[in-house]
Amino acid sequence: MIDTIPAFLYNLLIKQYGENLTNTILNGYSQKRPITLRANTLKTDIKHIKAVFDNLNFTYKEVSWYKDALIIENMTEEQIKNLDIYKNGEIYLQSLSSMIPPIVLSPKKDENILDMAAAPGGKTTQMLALSQNTAFITACEKNKIRAERLQYNLNKQSANRVNVMIKDARQLDDFFSFDKILLDAPCSGSGTISIFDKKLESTFTEDLVNRSAKVQFDLLKKAITLLKPGHEMIYSTCSILAKENEEILQKFIDKKKIEIIPIDTSMFLNAIILPVSIKGTLCICPSKLYEGFFVAKLRKL
Repeated sequence: MIDTIPAFLYNLLIKQYGENLTNTILNGYSQKRPITLRANTLKTDIKHIKAVFDNLNFTYKEVSWYKDALIIENMTEEQIKNLDIYKNGEIYLQSLSSMIPPIVLSPKKDENILDMAAAPGGKTTQMLALSQNTAFITACEKNKIRAERLQYNLNKQSANRVNVMIKDARQLDDFFSFDKILLDAPCSGSGTISIFDKKLESTFTEDLVNRSAKVQFDLLKKAITLLKPGHEMIYSTCSILAKENEEILQKFIDKKKIEIIPIDTSMFLNAIILPVSIKGTLCICPSKLYEGFFVAKLRKL
């Protein structure tokens, strides 16, 4: 399976994880994951969604760490998109890994939250739902077309306490101040690639990783500026490379700008947890159920 991914990526994985874990990661790259979704509690509840699936004789599994999420076992994405509960915005298709950052951030009533790279809006609406529709969220998206898609999803899910800004979050004025920040940073996607992607050799490049790391550093620098002292934020990526994760964080830890708030990784029982160089951060291995994902909870000093 070595020749199914770019050589530079294989070498990075071997250097960071060793041969055995690299083989586990490569196996994860070859998996076809089941459809996962969450009930949009801004409109409905999980009990109603389960009842709909039960009536249709569709089978599902619950997710131990998130009561509003389901793993769908015998439906295609097309079938789900034809359901009224999808068309009405009562459910949102979302990978399990991408549901983790909002849960770890734990939005609360009346908090002013910044979502720095918000489109298409899955985590944005999830944060509002987790706050029981009582937080206020500023959602940034620099691309106009993606921002329109974000607004469409917000409207569909009745997420009416979100203000969309068509702006690169790196350019936000420093007079802004937020209680919490979600920085789900643009990345190489090294946790989500598929060995069946015929364009992988040309699209997943060393330059992509390097450019991503530069953007991530700049975004985190801005996030720390905008976060209130003593308050918390999430830094997450769908990359499993230290260059985009721990190495970015370590620069700000060394400058005593932030500290790590440890994440309880034991709650993710059915995930393969990869080793990290910064204790208390979470890196999930790509597998049958999960995309590769990195999550860190930070406090501004």
